[in-house]
Amino acid sequence: MLLYMSRSQEATSMPLHSVSVAGVVVREDGRLLAIRRADNGTWELPGGVLELDEAPETGVAREVLEETGIHVEVDQLTGVYKNTTRGIVALVFRCKPSGGTERTSSESTAVDWLTPEEVSERMAEVFAIRLLDALDGNGPHVRSHDGKRLIPAG
Repeated sequence: MLLYMSRSQEATSMPLHSVSVAGVVVREDGRLLAIRRADNGTWELPGGVLELDEAPETGVAREVLEETGIHVEVDQLTGVYKNTTRGIVALVFRCKPSGGTERTSSESTAVDWLTPEEVSERMAEVFAIRLLDALDGNGPHVRSHDGKRLIPAG
């Protein structure tokens, strides 16, 4: 059944979401590209908010380049992650480096190639799982979290 709403009801009940993209950039030696964020010092994937007129694959390539100096080829979507507290839906793509040189930006204070073990040590679980999901080949995964912990499905 379809439910039709008046504009006034729609304006007050429509949830607001932001869509972000992130790249799991995997080198031939299996190391993964990560940044230490300038705003809060946490280790995360390079990524950011998708522009309104931008394709997700274009957005992830742009964000990775802006934050790390690395050009990428986007391979595939590996996961969709929702932060239920902030209303952010993140599309995560596995990528291959295709050039460039590592550098920091206004958004990153460090850029490093981490082993999967280092990812688990340095990143909060809600961010580390995105990299580990991209490596398992069983995606795309769909997960929710509250910013601190994963929320079990179902």
